[in-house]
Amino acid sequence: MRIRTTVAAVSGGLVLAALAVPVAQADGGGLHKPTAAERFGVSRAATSAAAADEELPVVSKVTVNGGKNIVAGLTGVQTFDVSLTASHSAGIQDAYIDLWHGREHADYDGVFVPNEQNATCTAVSATTSTCKLTITVDAGRYLYMNSLAGTWHVTAAAIAADETGSDYWNDFYGTHRVQRASKLTANAAPEPVKKGKTITVTGKLTRANWETRKYAGYSTQPVKLQFRKKDSNTYTTVKTVKTNSKGDLKTTVKATVDGFYRWSFAGTSTTPAVNAAGDFIDVK
Repeated sequence: MRIRTTVAAVSGGLVLAALAVPVAQADGGGLHKPTAAERFGVSRAATSAAAADEELPVVSKVTVNGGKNIVAGLTGVQTFDVSLTASHSAGIQDAYIDLWHGREHADYDGVFVPNEQNATCTAVSATTSTCKLTITVDAGRYLYMNSLAGTWHVTAAAIAADETGSDYWNDFYGTHRVQRASKLTANAAPEPVKKGKTITVTGKLTRANWETRKYAGYSTQPVKLQFRKKDSNTYTTVKTVKTNSKGDLKTTVKATVDGFYRWSFAGTSTTPAVNAAGDFIDVK
């Protein structure tokens, strides 16, 4: 079995003892992204002499966490599903997915590997199967520096149920976002307030700092001030304000009718969108 991919020289896979080996330590040590040989069998990878025209599995779809970004705070463990659909004339025997962060497969600083030693593959037809795995992320252990937030690579692999164990392996099949959890507050004052008078709306945008293990202000970010009337369910944007160096927000508006003010942050590649809870203003 030759290890092939559509990109240059890749490797990756699931170590059979992965459940007993930490994916990452708080100091960045202990990282291990297994090889295809470890995942699908060293002997096959070392001894197979497949023909140049060997049929390889075709991966047609990979899904991570239902298509949603992975958002992590300071602590806590979350487990999410990953799956792929693959086909081969002989059917599909097994599959593999991992997420990793770095420039290339030999130079990475973060990796999430599956919990299972083998995928659960369900045949859709005689040639096609959908294979499922789960990945568990412990924010307190695996996310040890802020630069891990952003785009991660997705490895996708499948092995056919033929005699030679033909396999497809691609460390650069796709990408997925891992983000630092965000928080946003809002406070409108004074209240009650007379109609036409000025009110001040303050707030603070913070996000998880994986290095200090505290939430810290997210500076120079555009945040929308929004308002909805007391008898409405819809917020409309009043203005956009940027956070200061500490993540603080402050602006003034004229009070006109009873309603709720909130701040709304659209998010970035490293930080998810978040809305503050609305703060009610009673206008007299």
